[in-house]
Amino acid sequence: MATVLEPQKDIRADERFVIHGVDWNTYDAILRALGDHRTRVTFDGRHLELRSPSPVHEFYKIMFGRLLETLAFDLNFEIRGGGSMTFRRQDLERGLEPDQCYWIQNELAIRGRQDIDLSVDPPPDLAIEIDISRSALDRMAIYGGLEIPEVWTFNGESIRIHLLQADGKYVASETSRCLPWLPVAEMIPFLQPDDKSGETARTRRFVSQVRRHFSQGNG
Repeated sequence: MATVLEPQKDIRADERFVIHGVDWNTYDAILRALGDHRTRVTFDGRHLELRSPSPVHEFYKIMFGRLLETLAFDLNFEIRGGGSMTFRRQDLERGLEPDQCYWIQNELAIRGRQDIDLSVDPPPDLAIEIDISRSALDRMAIYGGLEIPEVWTFNGESIRIHLLQADGKYVASETSRCLPWLPVAEMIPFLQPDDKSGETARTRRFVSQVRRHFSQGNG
């Protein structure tokens, strides 16, 4: 039976509530009730967290998407974005929404598809977590259970690359597995707000800076 709601607050954090003692059917019912509402729902088999993203959180999420998707367009490689779509598997009793996710190596496997099912389809090659306010649940363990090969976490200052291992756990890496030529750390200045430079200008500078790495890695 679900018990106490626990609010968690921070000056720039997302609004969060954790419900304890939740089963799969309750999780499924909450997802259906929320529909397309922007509330994010994380479920680890016992606990459920409801999160309303802050403006700061959404700013970084959007900038990650802008940089990566513009880069794919400019350098002409295929990428399928999944945004914050819900990934869940009843057999594992796990579910969450990433901040951004992408199929890159597996883009062709789901090309044109709208009915993606992680129990049969490949998971996204990359998920991005804006980690400026930590979840009350172990989201990395949920990602591992869902077999997401690579997760980037960004705390507002640094990006950490996590690569999934055979034991279902992640190890830190200096290099991306799905974009090995990309200097991920160089994204950080372009993600930050700048009152002297607009988002389009920063994105164009980022793409220009990265072209040489792409050429070297694919030459």
